[in-house]
Amino acid sequence: MIPVLLDTGVIVAVLDRSERHHSRCVDAIEAIESPLATCEAVIAESCYLLRGLPGAAQAILENVSRGVFQIPLRLAVSASPIQRIMRKYSGIGIDFADACLIQLAEELGSGGILTLDRDFDIYRWGKNRPFRLLIPLS
Repeated sequence: MIPVLLDTGVIVAVLDRSERHHSRCVDAIEAIESPLATCEAVIAESCYLLRGLPGAAQAILENVSRGVFQIPLRLAVSASPIQRIMRKYSGIGIDFADACLIQLAEELGSGGILTLDRDFDIYRWGKNRPFRLLIPLS
């Protein structure tokens, strides 16, 4: 089964009930039957953004430990392609986590992504393939 990519904003929204997209993100994750793939940069961002929410970092790491959030990207192998991605999108201020997710899409052959980041409308993976944003935002 082809994994679905998981971005920071969705993890934050799922764990923080006060986040305006909380319900939408919970519903989206519950509807996904595919494995959820992410990267260590997304995990680090999520833990940082939720540092004031008691138990959030532990919940994130528990999901990693149980394999709910899979982390197949190996930075030692993918550093050069990630650098190219960051150069390609430097004009729009791409961050490291987004570049890692673009590389992960290439490695997994998957453009389906759970994200609240509209930059994924612009980003391309593979040979100019658009991402499939799996959370509709109005």
